[in-house]
Amino acid sequence: MRTIEQRAELDDFELASDYDFSKGVRGRFYQPKKIATTLRLDNDILLYFKKKSKEQHVGYQTLINSLLREIIQQDIKTQP
Repeated sequence: MRTIEQRAELDDFELASDYDFSKGVRGRFYQPKKIATTLRLDNDILLYFKKKSKEQHVGYQTLINSLLREIIQQDIKTQP
C-alpha cells in the first residue's frame, strides 16, 4: 500500500500532449452489447437463414447480424 506522500506524487501526474498510436489496434477492447428486440420477418427469409445457419454451423441470428453489418459497412463507404 502506498503512503500519503507516494499518493501525493501521483496527484501531480499530467498527460503528455502527444501519444503515438501508430501501432494501436482499433476495437481491441470493444465488446458489442447484444440487445433483445422483436423483429418480424417473412417466413421464407427466416427459413433461409435457419437453413444457412445449419450448413455453416452458426446461429441464424448471427448470420442475420453479420449481413446487416455488411450492409451498414457498404452504406458508410458510399456516403459522401
